Amino acid sequence: MLMFVLRRIGAGIVLLFVISSVTFILLYVGSGDIARNILGQQATQEDVALKKEQLGLNRPLLTQYFDWLGNALHGDLGSSWFTGEEVTSGITSRVAVTLSLVIGAIVVTALIATVLGVWAAVRHGWVDKVVQAVTILGFAIPGFLIAVGLVLVFAINLQWFDPTGYISFTDDPTGWLKTVTLPVVALAIGGIASVANQVRGSVTDVLRRDYVRTLRSRGLPFNRVVFKHALRNAGSPALAVLGVQFVGLLGGAVIVERVFAIPGLGDIAVGATSQGDVPMVMGLVVAIATIVVVVNLIIDLLQGWLNPKVRLS
Repeated sequence: MLMFVLRRIGAGIVLLFVISSVTFILLYVGSGDIARNILGQQATQEDVALKKEQLGLNRPLLTQYFDWLGNALHGDLGSSWFTGEEVTSGITSRVAVTLSLVIGAIVVTALIATVLGVWAAVRHGWVDKVVQAVTILGFAIPGFLIAVGLVLVFAINLQWFDPTGYISFTDDPTGWLKTVTLPVVALAIGGIASVANQVRGSVTDVLRRDYVRTLRSRGLPFNRVVFKHALRNAGSPALAVLGVQFVGLLGGAVIVERVFAIPGLGDIAVGATSQGDVPMVMGLVVAIATIVVVVNLIIDLLQGWLNPKVRLS
């Protein structure tokens, strides 16, 4: 088990290095004249040259990258070129907000998708058709339309929830719940569709296997066979899909945060990418990639616990 974990950690470190390298190169190649973008089109050539020297943009690209990498390994991700805010503090002050939405959406997705998927696999008939129809709708409707619809119905018309803004859990738990419920639901609907379909297919396949018939022939209650044996064996593919959904939710949170005016990572991600703020974008990429690596490691550990054969891969 230890070697399994070490292999996954090593693969995650390599992935972080590759992502940071490719992102750094693409940012500098695609950002044009960064110094002039910062100073504006009215800046003189002398001012632009001075700004390049101050930022170190006149040095070779590889030298700039390895300088950034060395500082990043020591926890220094630099400062924003436009606001002067430290990248680390800017990200850490917002990452908890985004993670509260994404983790909440993942929990809701896992619970509802498991219930719907098992229900459809066990009952078949009209139940299966209804669940499949729900999953198709979840796939078809864009997340931002769902978010806007939730705001119109539950925040503006019914006034059950706050339409915009964010309240910290430590400040007011009830207010926090009112501000995150609609964003979490908007994020979770698409994930529920995908995971429920996977759970349905996996449980249906497991229930057709010989060992399930053997357990039933020994007189074990059907519910015990489903939830103790079949669901555990069907859990590995569903966990893989859930891990992919987590990555997708991080991207979807950017749009949902804009709709609900929530000050998460999406708020600075949009501004940094539109301005070409390389230090802030690099910090965001590293932070999100680290979160993804950690989540994938957790998924791999859960899969290894469910299926010991996975540990050999």
